[in-house]
Amino acid sequence: MFACKILTHFAAAHQLKLVGEKCENLHGHNWHVEVTVRGAQLDDAGVLVDFGVLKHHVRGIMKTLDHKFLNELDDFDSGDHQPSSEHIARYIARVLASELEVPGVWVHSVAAWESDNACATYYPDPPAATA
Repeated sequence: MFACKILTHFAAAHQLKLVGEKCENLHGHNWHVEVTVRGAQLDDAGVLVDFGVLKHHVRGIMKTLDHKFLNELDDFDSGDHQPSSEHIARYIARVLASELEVPGVWVHSVAAWESDNACATYYPDPPAATA
C-alpha cells in the first residue's frame, strides 16, 4: 500500500455555536491542511498519483474556502454542519473524492489544523474494492 500526502493552507473566519466560550464569537484561523491519498498500485511512471494533479484539485477546493466567512457557505450554513475543523476536513475529503479520477487511488484522510497544536482529521470509508 502506498500513500501520498500534500500540505496546503487557507485563511477564513467562522463562528461556532453551542461550543461555549470564545469560539462562539466571530473569529478566524490560518488553517493548515494535510491531504493523504492511498492506493495499492503505482502507475507506469512509478508513482501513485502525480503530485501536480493532486495539488490542482486541492488548490481549487482551497479557493472555495480562502478568505471567506465559512458560516455563509452552503455546506456550512446549518447547525448540523457548522464549520468546525471536523466538518471542514470532511468537506475537503468529500469534494476531493468526487473530483479525483485516478484509478485505484482514494482519499485516505484530511487533517484540518486550526492552530499549531489543534487539528481534526477525517477518515472517509475506503472504496469497497480496496478495503
